Amino acid sequence: MSVTVDMGMDATGQPVPIDVEELLATRLLVQGNSGSGKSHLLRRLLEGSAGLVQQVIIDPEGDFVTLAGPFGHVVIEASDHSEREIARFASRIREHRASVVLSLEGLDAEAQMRCAAGFLGALFDAPREHWYPALVVVDEAQLFAPAAAGDVSDEVRRASLSAMTNLMCRGRKRGLAGIIATQRLAKLAKNVAAEASNFLMGRTFLDIDMARAADLLGMERRQAEQIRDLQRGSFLALGPAICRRPVSIRIGPVATSGRNPNVSLLPLPGADEGMRELLLAPVAHDPPPPPPPPPTRVISDDILRGIAGPVLTPQPAMQAAPIDLEAFEDAAADALAELVADPDSFYRAAPVLFQDFQMRCRMRGHPRTPVDLADFARRLAMARAGIDPRRAEDWQEALDLATELPDDMLGAFLALARAAREALPCPDDATLALVYGTRSPGRVKRLLAFIEARGLIASRIDLSGKRSIALPRLGWTTAPAESTHEPA
Repeated sequence: MSVTVDMGMDATGQPVPIDVEELLATRLLVQGNSGSGKSHLLRRLLEGSAGLVQQVIIDPEGDFVTLAGPFGHVVIEASDHSEREIARFASRIREHRASVVLSLEGLDAEAQMRCAAGFLGALFDAPREHWYPALVVVDEAQLFAPAAAGDVSDEVRRASLSAMTNLMCRGRKRGLAGIIATQRLAKLAKNVAAEASNFLMGRTFLDIDMARAADLLGMERRQAEQIRDLQRGSFLALGPAICRRPVSIRIGPVATSGRNPNVSLLPLPGADEGMRELLLAPVAHDPPPPPPPPPTRVISDDILRGIAGPVLTPQPAMQAAPIDLEAFEDAAADALAELVADPDSFYRAAPVLFQDFQMRCRMRGHPRTPVDLADFARRLAMARAGIDPRRAEDWQEALDLATELPDDMLGAFLALARAAREALPCPDDATLALVYGTRSPGRVKRLLAFIEARGLIASRIDLSGKRSIALPRLGWTTAPAESTHEPA
């Protein structure tokens, strides 16, 4: 006894079923111009077979996410996850036989192709013990298996096309039955379309598409004109899972609808004399940013007096006064803040800055500093990372981890640690370059790779291109942010 789904009525009013078991073995191609009813057809098939077979839907526009409520599909928003995570989800989907909708809404064309390629590849590469039967529906298939190169890179196009070819050519042995829908056959790669044995051809107007549709349906070219005259929601069907000769089907109703309802005319609002004033009202402008604070200037006479005072008037006979550590820490923090406020200081050597630091401490009444060069370098790295050196004990876990790194990487690592601990946006490459004391973007990339290779950080880039960095040993993670700043 075959398991069928009623798709609608033919011209004589008889129901036209699709044999689901035969469909799993022979695959399906749906074609029709925008507005011909392709999505309605796919929804009718998915709703009718929801309780019979696992369903996996690749949805570039987010139209099928409404299946989640009444039919229990799990919706995966691709924009919220990385490519590696999407591939892992695909493996779990095959293992647990879950019906899912992979929504690619919000991604650009290249990101959609990368995501679909990784997802389909993981479905295809599942272990043999997970080769359960599943319908894999790909809407707008011409986006993922284009007949010609487009605006995306060749590497991404080849990966996506290879995944679609594997689905249609080799998926049957792995239990994957491809159901692809396209607006135009001419835009779909021929080696992908040729693997389908069942066809549902909707309304189309271009001669090249009508000719290809007629060839697939086994019709003569002069009969292809009727494809142009099909009504919305009507399709010509042929294939072992449907019928042996072309038959016209009027697709039946569905229980759910897409998030974007059909466009229909609505009455316009009444004429309003105040409409012009409403539309052309002055636009509020953001207040201008406050001017930057003036740079800190140190008068040369003060510097000379600060240097000359303790040197020219030594008192060797008197015992040195004990250092007030609390007052010194405050003065040292202020001196470091002045150093960090000077952009040129990021590119000066630590010994030179140490002399400058000592001078600033003397100017604040501390001729003796209980800080050596190594301690100063640690304090400077913390200040550059936005951490108050007086709170070093609060950051001891991060400082202990940093002992595995060269000293010149401490500032950049602490900048990442601070952003991760406080859940701030991930520092961009320009910020890390400044803290690291370099103007080379390549050195920043090598810096991150070096730290990640030692297991201190884990970098993740989601499909929208935003980077987040985690410190696995501490359980801290930054918020995602762009890795580079675009010029204003």
